[in-house]
Amino acid sequence: MQTIHLTMKNPLFTLFFFMPLVTMLLSMKIGLVSGRCQSDQQSLLLNLKKTLVFDELASTKLVKWNSTPDCCEWPGIACDEGGSGRVISLDLSFEGINGGLDDSSGLFSLQFLQNLNLSVNSFNTPLPARFANLTDLISLNLSNAWFIGQIPNDISKLTKLVSLDLSTNFFLGGPALKLEKPNLATLVQNLTQLEELILDGVDISAQGSDWCKALSSSLPSLKVLSMSSCFLSGPLDASLAELRSLSIIRLSSNNLSAPVPEFLANYPKLTALELSSCQLNGIFPQTVFQIPTLEILDLSFNELLQGSFPVFHQNLSLQTLLLSNTNFSGTLPQSIGNLEKLSRIELVGNNFTGTIPSSVANLTQLFYLDLSSNKFEGRIPSFRKSKNLNYADLSNNQLTGEIPSGHWEGLLSLTYVGLGYNAFIGSIPSSLFAIPSMQRIQLSNNRFGGQIPEFPNVSSSLLDTLDFSSNKLEGPIPSSVFDLANLNVLDLSSNKLNGTVELHLVQKLHNLTTLGLSYNNLTVIASGKNSNVSSLPQIKKLKLASCNLRVFPDLRSQLKLFQLDLSDNQITGPVPGWISELSLLQYLNLSRNLLVDLERPLSLPGLTILDLHHNQLQGSIPVPPSFITYVDYSSNNFSSYIPPNIGNYLNFTFFFSLSNNHLTGAIPQSICNTDWLQVLDLSNNSLIGTIPSCLIEGKKTLRVLNLRRNNFDGSIPDKFPRSCGLKTLDLSGNNLQGEVPKSLENCTTLEVLDLGNNQISDSFPCLLKSISSFRVLVLRNNTFSGLIGCPEINGTWPRLQIVDLAFNHFRGNLPRICLGTWEGMMEGENRNLEHIKYDPLKLTNGMYYQDSITVTVKGLELELVKILTVFTSADFSNNNFEGPIPDGIGQLNTLYVLNLSHNALTGPIPSSLGNLSQLESLDFSSNQLTGQIPLQLARLSFLSVLNLSYNRLEGPIPTGSQMQTFSADSFEGNQGLCGPPSNLVCFNPLISACSNTNGSISGIEIDWNFLSAELGYIFGLGIVILPLMFCKRWRTWYYTHVNRVIFRIFPQLDKRSNNLGRRAQRNRRRQ
Repeated sequence: MQTIHLTMKNPLFTLFFFMPLVTMLLSMKIGLVSGRCQSDQQSLLLNLKKTLVFDELASTKLVKWNSTPDCCEWPGIACDEGGSGRVISLDLSFEGINGGLDDSSGLFSLQFLQNLNLSVNSFNTPLPARFANLTDLISLNLSNAWFIGQIPNDISKLTKLVSLDLSTNFFLGGPALKLEKPNLATLVQNLTQLEELILDGVDISAQGSDWCKALSSSLPSLKVLSMSSCFLSGPLDASLAELRSLSIIRLSSNNLSAPVPEFLANYPKLTALELSSCQLNGIFPQTVFQIPTLEILDLSFNELLQGSFPVFHQNLSLQTLLLSNTNFSGTLPQSIGNLEKLSRIELVGNNFTGTIPSSVANLTQLFYLDLSSNKFEGRIPSFRKSKNLNYADLSNNQLTGEIPSGHWEGLLSLTYVGLGYNAFIGSIPSSLFAIPSMQRIQLSNNRFGGQIPEFPNVSSSLLDTLDFSSNKLEGPIPSSVFDLANLNVLDLSSNKLNGTVELHLVQKLHNLTTLGLSYNNLTVIASGKNSNVSSLPQIKKLKLASCNLRVFPDLRSQLKLFQLDLSDNQITGPVPGWISELSLLQYLNLSRNLLVDLERPLSLPGLTILDLHHNQLQGSIPVPPSFITYVDYSSNNFSSYIPPNIGNYLNFTFFFSLSNNHLTGAIPQSICNTDWLQVLDLSNNSLIGTIPSCLIEGKKTLRVLNLRRNNFDGSIPDKFPRSCGLKTLDLSGNNLQGEVPKSLENCTTLEVLDLGNNQISDSFPCLLKSISSFRVLVLRNNTFSGLIGCPEINGTWPRLQIVDLAFNHFRGNLPRICLGTWEGMMEGENRNLEHIKYDPLKLTNGMYYQDSITVTVKGLELELVKILTVFTSADFSNNNFEGPIPDGIGQLNTLYVLNLSHNALTGPIPSSLGNLSQLESLDFSSNQLTGQIPLQLARLSFLSVLNLSYNRLEGPIPTGSQMQTFSADSFEGNQGLCGPPSNLVCFNPLISACSNTNGSISGIEIDWNFLSAELGYIFGLGIVILPLMFCKRWRTWYYTHVNRVIFRIFPQLDKRSNNLGRRAQRNRRRQ
């Protein structure tokens, strides 16, 4: 107590006593702080900064080094917690480093480093071997640091490593690192503590058994295995099942080419399985879906992988399910509603069928939904409970019905709705327009009707895309559309919208880049006082086809325009010269107008598609731009010749058409210099000369060659290469001679062959027997001869749907075998209502080549500009065929036209023709057919053309709804036919019997216009009296049977008759 007292009373004593103590403590404190970073560690770091080459503008860490005296406080640096000042963690990721790291770097003297992260830089040097000096490393992350070359074996000396990441983003370039010598097994043999191995993008190039066994034998504690895009081969070896701790497996983008093994379902801790783009095949094991811990499953882009969904149990952990572009099928089970944690589901491009189950409404965590490009049908469920839903794509299915507006209410996070390419009806749900977060609405190619509703809250709307094209929408375009300030895409094409649209209204849509108003009932005003086109926003795509335009809109200020469609209007005059000032223009369609000239050549270096067909353009052929891929100059008034150097401008051209013009001269040789040409159509001109052989032998890319209706002569070059890929060869309507070239058999994908109306002399082209793709064969009006069919094989051409052999010299019987194998004319073949066409650019806007053909119906040639895949026709007329009509012809039950006229066919008409329920035209005229017309023909309800004239048919014409609608000309020249509509009356069969005894009785001609009730009585009486007068056989039969009836009624007359009979006999004897 005394000491305390003294202290309290003597402040100076206190000061002198405590000051040294305080000073000592403060000095200890200062020394402790400044001692956290050892000087040698700081020197090494500063040396590292000095040697590294980095972008100071991108750097956020290195630029701040040396700003404070303690290196442990520098960004990216962490020191140990023991106060020794040792740097144990270094993070220089995203620093823009592009050099300065080699074996002499001070980095490799930081002996105490445990964590090193150099990811996302651009070192572009081999991986230094001195990384092996950092023996304390637990985690090494060099991902996307762009080290290159072989991974050094020294990395395997880092035996304490728990996490190793050497991955590279493969999509940014080729593989940067590789594992050859040493290979994967050598790299990991000492890394026994490794739990995370991330080598994505490293070229490992190992077989399945090798890399799987290397991992399973050396890494017993492995939890994360990520080796996507490593050039690994399959299959997955069973040894991989020994890694029981695996929780993440990422092997995407490898060529595993094998089924998915069952053992993947046995990992007790598996949370992620990513096997996309691995060329997997077989059937996916359903047990994998049932792994309780699985959160992510990615099998996308394995087109050969099949499978279906199981019944999903409750308490599963699945959050992300990615199966896009696989071959899964079946239905989406109702139990999918049990996946309560599911937030992302992508099933794009599969074969799922059935309805989308209503239980989808229970997926309250759903954020991203893509079920597009499947075969789902029926109505869509409500998504009102999925409050987090941001993206919903149900396009390209078979969904139907109306969409209740309430299905979309309350979805405040929804930004995208894709319902295109379905069969929805009714009105567009107005609730979609009220969602404040909505940005894109895609409803194209449906059957939505009614008017487009007005848009609420346009001032705050975020709407970026409105695609309502190809529906049945009516009425005017709502004015509020032009107040959607953020609108980028507006496509209302192919509807029934009406009214007038002044193009200047679009000027309020400052962000608009796509405007589509084509094919409605709209009138677009693009010129005049109220239409200031120059004030429009910078549009990139402008589609105004069939908008009643009469003048060319002045678009010279639209310098960003790259797609312009003004087709199907009434624009007159020349194509303006300022078009060539739109330097970004890639697509120009001015077809089906009244344009007469080009003010100046189209010098557009970027133009790839040019369509000027169906105008009134005159003069010489315009030279197309150098990089053009699609050129259509058809159906104009171009004259003169094809420019000799035209081929020099078609180096990148896929489609070139000059058909339906007035061109003369020969085909220039330069056209053979094109390397990519797939469609060449020069038909319907006046070209002369021979077909250049280089056009045949040098064009391996050619798929369509149409030279019909010109004046070519000579023979067809026998130069078709073994790699011939022709699908259509049309040389009809020329003066070609010789034979069908033998090398044509190399064109194994040929679908249409038309050699009609030439002077070709050959036998039936059996050399083409192996071409199973044939759909159309026309040899009409040549001098082919001999038998048809190929006897050494059992039929040919199963897809054949049109065959025309008319006006040749074929002979023999119609072959039963061929008729029985032409399945293209039978029920059950693909009957989709499509056209035979070829689309070289895979476009969806109608720009493709369509095959055309000429068929003869009732003597009239009809040109089918579009050949439907369901149209079938067989014409064997004007040949020398003989024998019976094969009964098997009734199997061709989808025939529309059948013509066997002007041959020497005999026998009856087969009753099996009644099976041809689609038949519209039947011509058997000018043959030697006998027998009666089958009753079955009267059942052909679609039959509109019938000609059975000039045969030897007999008997009554069948009565039916169709037969009596044809004129008598259809049956003339058959003397034995009777009944309407012919003028011959069919008599009682008994009269026919009488005629056989006493000679034939000529029919009585009756004027049916004067037929009356009175004549009916006389006619009936004549039927009884005339046979009694002229036919002894009938008279004897009649009196014998009448006498019997009378004698039974009056027996006494029988006795008297007998007496009279005996007297008559005696009198005859006396005489």
